[in-house]
Amino acid sequence: MNKLLSLLLVMSTSFVFAQATDDNEIKITQTGDTLKLYIDQVGFGNKIGGDDASGGTLSSMSITGTTLEFDLDFTGDQNILFGPVVADSSDYTLNFAGDSNEIDWNIGYIGSADSSNIDFDVTGSSNTFDLDQGYVYSAERLDADLILIGSSNVFDIDWEADDLIWTFDVTGGSNNINTLQNDGAGKIDFTINGDSADVDITQISGTCSPSNASCSSPDGVIVLDVTSDNAIIQLTQKDSTSDS
Repeated sequence: MNKLLSLLLVMSTSFVFAQATDDNEIKITQTGDTLKLYIDQVGFGNKIGGDDASGGTLSSMSITGTTLEFDLDFTGDQNILFGPVVADSSDYTLNFAGDSNEIDWNIGYIGSADSSNIDFDVTGSSNTFDLDQGYVYSAERLDADLILIGSSNVFDIDWEADDLIWTFDVTGGSNNINTLQNDGAGKIDFTINGDSADVDITQISGTCSPSNASCSSPDGVIVLDVTSDNAIIQLTQKDSTSDS
C-alpha cells in the first residue's frame, strides 16, 4: 500500500498520513531556520514536492529559511523532485540511483540564496535535471559538485551567483549538458569520459573596462578534461550582463 506523507513545517511541525492510490509522495511547506531534512525514497515513481510546474500541481515543495541542511536519497526509477527553495548558508546533499528520474529544482529564484554548498551524486541513465540557483535576488558564494555515472542524461544547469566554483565529473556516453555560470567570478572544472557527449558551457563574468582594476585577473575560468569520441563541445566566455 503506497503512502502519502504531507509535512507542514511553519515554525512548528505536524505530520498527516493518508492513503494514496498511486505513488509515494512527500509534499513540503516550510518556513524557519536551521532545519535538517533527511529523506530516503526507495522504489518506482516516487515524488518529493509534486509534479513539475507544467502539471499544475499547487501543493509543491516550498522551503524558506537559513542554515538549512538537506540530505535527499532516491533509489529507483521515474522519481520526481520539484520545488522552490529560498535559503542562505545551507548545504544540499542529493544522491540518485536509477533511471528516468526528473529533477526540476530552483534555489533562490524568489529570494536570497547566499553561501550554498551543493553535492550531487548520480548513478543512472535517461535522467533529466533542470537546476537553477539565483535569478533576480542575491546568490553569492556557491560551491557545487556533481558526479555522474550513466548515459543519455540531460542536464540544464544555471548557476547565477558570485564567487562560484562548479566541479562536474561525468562518466558515460551520449550525455547532453548545458550549463550557465552568470553574475560574477566563476570557475568550472569539467571532466567527461564517454563518447558522443554534447556539451555547452557559458560563462558570463560581468562588464569589464580598462579602468576596472579587478579585470587584471580572469573572472571566468574553465578547466576542461575530455576523453570522448564524436563529442560536440561549445565554450562561451563573455564580459557581459546577460546570457543573450
